[in-house]
Amino acid sequence: MALLKREEWQDFVRNVDWTLSYVDDEAVYPDWLSGTGKVPREAWLTWEEGYKVSYSEYVYTQREKEASTFAVKAALQRTSTFDHLDEGWKSSTKMHFGGVAQVEYTAMLAELKMARFGLNAAWRNMAVYGQLDELRHNALTTFFGHELIVKDPQFDWTQKAYSTNDWVPIALRTLFDGFMTTSNAVDCALMLPLTFETGFTNLQFVALSADAMQAGDINFANMISSIQTDEARHSQQGVATLEILVEHDPQRAQWIIDKGFWSNARAFAALTGPAMDYYTPLEHRKQSYREFMEEWIVDQFIRTIEDYGLKKPWFWDEFMRGLDTWHHSLHMGMWWWRPTLWWNPTAGVSKDERDWLREKYPNWEAVYGDKWDVIIDNVNANNVQATLPETLPWLCSTCHLPMCNPTQARDGSWRIRDHKLDYNGKKLHFCSLGCRQIWWKDRDNVNHQTLVDRFLDGQIQPMTVEGILGYMGMTPEVMGDDPNYSAWTRDYQGREARGLIRIGE
Repeated sequence: MALLKREEWQDFVRNVDWTLSYVDDEAVYPDWLSGTGKVPREAWLTWEEGYKVSYSEYVYTQREKEASTFAVKAALQRTSTFDHLDEGWKSSTKMHFGGVAQVEYTAMLAELKMARFGLNAAWRNMAVYGQLDELRHNALTTFFGHELIVKDPQFDWTQKAYSTNDWVPIALRTLFDGFMTTSNAVDCALMLPLTFETGFTNLQFVALSADAMQAGDINFANMISSIQTDEARHSQQGVATLEILVEHDPQRAQWIIDKGFWSNARAFAALTGPAMDYYTPLEHRKQSYREFMEEWIVDQFIRTIEDYGLKKPWFWDEFMRGLDTWHHSLHMGMWWWRPTLWWNPTAGVSKDERDWLREKYPNWEAVYGDKWDVIIDNVNANNVQATLPETLPWLCSTCHLPMCNPTQARDGSWRIRDHKLDYNGKKLHFCSLGCRQIWWKDRDNVNHQTLVDRFLDGQIQPMTVEGILGYMGMTPEVMGDDPNYSAWTRDYQGREARGLIRIGE
């Protein structure tokens, strides 16, 4: 019996659909979950993506990836490679493991949502592979991080971070719950496979993979490179969905993509920016965070939306200015609040590192130099206690990140702006105009309390730094601290740091 050629059976097996006769279509695909909105139901019949993979092909390819990834892992387990890695780089991996592992599981739930409520059979078929991908990513990240617990207890947060009340996971849950678990299938496709996976995962996986190879962490580079190879396939759900939505409801398409892009940009400024520009050893840095953002995110994003007739987001100028400040401010804030982290943030402001930062970010010295000078002087005076937190910083009501975005005033000074909003008798605080606008338009759906809200509400007891650390689940053996103070302060010993910077030595 002759076998059918692939092209003769492919469309049939991937696009099996039928007209329901025993129940209304709305009952099976309710709008609040499917999200068709203004798009006619029949319009989804044209949904089409480029990766027409069969299950047997999928299993074969994934098996080969797994075999390759674990072969490298097994070989490296017999070496002392990890023990010789720079402590700053190790912090990059701890941040990644804790911040990403359980997010991959949440992404699996998002794919399952599209596999059930996607409005085209081919879409639902693709989403099934997507959820298998995300389950694999969750397992890989958790396993690779978990085996390092014997070397460092901070790696235990690979699995537990996302379930704690630490301020970093609260911010991550606010972001990912918003477009993975509480959104409908159409909005989810635009914010997860399109905005997040087509754009921002390149930043976390491609950029960090390159830095990992330079830093000598072949195991980590091997793991995240294997994960990234899956993204190109299931991310196609976003483009296919956008093509249909932009034809029937371009205003909605513009808003969902704009909102998703802004929210991701804020999160990655905290998650990836410090790892690239501060934690990665200077000699191993491939590009600055801004350079990578401009090459991999900005250009690609603008090309994508303009190809579909969409415009630059309303916040574009604010976002571009933020590339010079957001992650630097968040890095300083995270270093100051280092006891709340499950990694050891290195300050990364030695003489040579400051030279590099000034080269990549011409305004860096004017905005941050004098602040680090004070910290350096305190450390060199054996007054590290003066560099530790005494209270909570204000947190943004949208992104839940610290209010630390500086803008330049007319007199040339740089100041932190608090973009306030009075609503229903409550004063809300936002780090930026973008976050305030997103909260206002989504105000009926945004109900997450910031850590500051919880503190003022009396949920954190005792109302002290110790009480806050206990609420976050931070114990002494995992609290973050700078791994080597002398590495970045010894250049300034016996001299005023400000004078050193002024003469540009």
